[in-house]
Amino acid sequence: MAPPSAAEHYLEQPTYDDPPENDSHEKSQNEGQEQDDNPPGGFDPTPLPDAPPGFTIKITFHKAINLPVADIQTVSADPYIHATLTADVPKRHPEDPPLTRRTRTIHRSLEPVWDEDWIVANVPATGFELKCRLYDEDWPDHDDRLGNVTIKVDHLDEDWPGFGLDGKFFEIRKRSGSKRAYFHKGIEALMNGLKWTTPQIHISVNVLGVSDPPHAQMCTLGPTYWVKHFSPMIGRLTGVTAGDEEADSDDNSKMPQKYDFQANEIQLAGPVPPKLYHRFVEFRPIIGKMFSQKGFRGHVLNKVLHKQHSRIYNYDSSTEHGIFAECSKEASVQFLKMAHYAEGGRIFTYVLTLDGLLRFTETGKEFGIDLLSKHTMHSDVATYIACSGEFFIRRIAKRHNPHQSGSGYNNCCDNGLSHESHDHPGASESSRDPEDYELIIDNDSGTYRPDKCVLPDLQAFLQRQFPGLHIRALDCGDEEHQKAKKEQLEIKKKEGAKVRMVLNRSPSSSSFSSDDESRLGDLDAMDDDAPRYKSKKERAFDMVEDPSTWRNWVPGMNSGGHGHAEHASGSGSGSGNGNGNAEGSGVTRTV
Repeated sequence: MAPPSAAEHYLEQPTYDDPPENDSHEKSQNEGQEQDDNPPGGFDPTPLPDAPPGFTIKITFHKAINLPVADIQTVSADPYIHATLTADVPKRHPEDPPLTRRTRTIHRSLEPVWDEDWIVANVPATGFELKCRLYDEDWPDHDDRLGNVTIKVDHLDEDWPGFGLDGKFFEIRKRSGSKRAYFHKGIEALMNGLKWTTPQIHISVNVLGVSDPPHAQMCTLGPTYWVKHFSPMIGRLTGVTAGDEEADSDDNSKMPQKYDFQANEIQLAGPVPPKLYHRFVEFRPIIGKMFSQKGFRGHVLNKVLHKQHSRIYNYDSSTEHGIFAECSKEASVQFLKMAHYAEGGRIFTYVLTLDGLLRFTETGKEFGIDLLSKHTMHSDVATYIACSGEFFIRRIAKRHNPHQSGSGYNNCCDNGLSHESHDHPGASESSRDPEDYELIIDNDSGTYRPDKCVLPDLQAFLQRQFPGLHIRALDCGDEEHQKAKKEQLEIKKKEGAKVRMVLNRSPSSSSFSSDDESRLGDLDAMDDDAPRYKSKKERAFDMVEDPSTWRNWVPGMNSGGHGHAEHASGSGSGSGNGNGNAEGSGVTRTV
């Protein structure tokens, strides 16, 4: 039997309800590694440290002036600010991430105007440091840095005057900027006989008052916003229902089509409940190296996951964004829109960061191509997060009785879903009222393994954020929850169009290579229970992680000389024997 792929073996750890594997080789390994039964990580009960009261501040990114030309074709730039806020606030762990904020991109402008606020609570009286990095958005290439500004304030109180009523202009440090962009600016000034003008950013900071506890939790209060990212991919749509505009007898319907994979971000109003605090599970030694970037293999895997995160959550001209009122019905409606209400039986993978940023994408084998670890990718390889798992949305056939409180899902019985009557085909599909929908969210994540003891806090937090929407947070090992998820998968099979996809090479690509066609053909030939296809990139990183696996991907290099290249892992994974036959077994695991 060929060894399992390294990425599958190390990154896709089992969830709570993974059945025990009876393979004798696995059993012998477990006997020799009893110390791995309870690997470090998961729920961390460390309480927030004590801290004196802090202040709530409002940072406003007004505009920038005199920016260099970053795109010579348009004689312009697509600037945005990525800001990082740090302060002398005690942390539970040194690797807790700093607060960050990204402004929207202003396209084709050398004097962009953002006028975006960032309200942060519990900034200490000892002040803060705000580092603003200015970039030129340049998808699909790397974004060019145009410079940065560092603002240091060494004292705060309620009477701190800030930078005046109109804010202050700060000169951009060009040393860290793109030399090409500033070369263009210098040539422009020379040819037109203009005086060199230093780029500047206009920023204001004001103290709004004393923050509420917990004072050791510096967090984003607002504004609450949403972002939809679209990653160009190649997909083949099959099983389109009759009556659909795409259901056509024409042979063109069988051809591969462009498909935009949607990744979502929603900034919620902080603070996140302190109990929601989880560390990655060090299921194997390579996991710790991957998060800490130790060693060659750990460094490579860390970079790969960071790149996958930036690719899925990329910003370009197709990115959509907006602001909504915090903890309002508008917030509930926006969340339901981004999750497509209850259409198609969709199931989503999510990560909630410590600063209340909710990231989620649709999950399923068809969306798993070229992703090494879903929750690690969503978290951007963060050591600590608040919570992670999966969720889905169901329509409610009948509303609750009037005696139920409208501010929350307070009539949640011990018997799980049985108290609620659900009938997807009969429910009103035209309704967009949050009262007609239920969010079922769990802790199904092998990467962070959230403990079920935090689920009541997660439910209360989300209920405050999305009033009107009925919410239940259930343990992934709960029998009723497993039954509900199974029903959701059945709905997906009946209502949802099957999508087989591979990553496109370029967002502007409109053609498909023979390799793409071959991969899509292989995917179409697979049934729903077939193992996941592994891309060339994934196989390459498998070999980086475990050099011995190179034999599995080279035809003729297996034990008998007649084996064939292996394209999948999980259930049905196998290796070539002397007669060229594949044999082996395994299980598919959710990460």
